Amino acid sequence: MERDAAPEACRGIESMRRRFCFERQTDAEVTEGRAGMSNKGYSIVFSSRTGNTAELAEAVREALPEEACEYFGNIDGDGNCDDSTGAIPASETLFVGFWTNQGVADQAAQKLLEQLRNRKIFLFGTAGFGGSEAYFQAILDKTKAFIDDSNTVIGTFMCQGKMPHSVRERYVKMKEQPDHMPNLDAMIENFDKALSQPDADDLEKLVNLVSETVGQ
Repeated sequence: MERDAAPEACRGIESMRRRFCFERQTDAEVTEGRAGMSNKGYSIVFSSRTGNTAELAEAVREALPEEACEYFGNIDGDGNCDDSTGAIPASETLFVGFWTNQGVADQAAQKLLEQLRNRKIFLFGTAGFGGSEAYFQAILDKTKAFIDDSNTVIGTFMCQGKMPHSVRERYVKMKEQPDHMPNLDAMIENFDKALSQPDADDLEKLVNLVSETVGQ
């Protein structure tokens, strides 16, 4: 996904699949204690391998006041902003997106989080496997271990994301082996269920949660 410049790039998203409802989010399973967002501006930084987390980042941007956006864009493999400066935004509030690799945020997101001090951080991410809030929470807990204690996590959100078709092809080939893993059918079923995700419900939940966070 191409990085947009800020603040001009923090305009409304005309290409969103639908307009979101900004009703108060009540699903406690995807939130935790929030300290709110100050009036000093915010930035949205994210790592997205297949576009799922980038889609969430667009939803976050849609939920926030565009005039307060100081940066919107990708991070590189070293956890720095993928632009000419490479500098991490100085915004007090950061919305940090990641994709899941081996049960935790990807390495680029880890490196970014390790560098942050005295920030308010909202974590959002996607995982190829879903259907279990406990699984999502385990990913978030492992990811938060990379965050220095001087920071405050003001909110979290995770949902399932579609995987490349090559993953399904690999599962099918594995089934041809006589000693294949016994849970391959379940893995293929999970893949098929994730083809539409993040879906409209996922994006609406995220928008509502971010709107609530900003309103505090």
